[in-house]
Amino acid sequence: QVQLVESGGGSVQAGGSLRLSCAASGDTYSRYCMGWFRQVPGKEREGVATIRRGDGWVTYADSVKGRFTISQANAKNTLYLQMGSLKPEDTGMYYCAARPSTICASRDPAAFGYWGQGTQVTVSS
Repeated sequence: QVQLVESGGGSVQAGGSLRLSCAASGDTYSRYCMGWFRQVPGKEREGVATIRRGDGWVTYADSVKGRFTISQANAKNTLYLQMGSLKPEDTGMYYCAARPSTICASRDPAAFGYWGQGTQVTVSS
């Protein structure tokens, strides 16, 4: 079992930056894959980035490459998403998620079984 709590969301103007945090507790072994996802009303949840806890291997959605960075502080069991050059289309509820697997290439939300409650990000033009 893994418990996840996100923080750091808020409102920002286009071009600005935000850093999201996700505090993990429970079973946080190095064999986990962690990820950030986002969702807007009426649309499916989409994968933004994933990171393999054991070696830090990462993937990004094309829409955020070069602007977002996923990272982790293993000693603190914390996951981060540094978001820069934000655009209005980045607006949404952002979720932290985990799966007990070292297979981390997929950003399909259905592959992740543990979810946080989400934190809202709003980017205005």
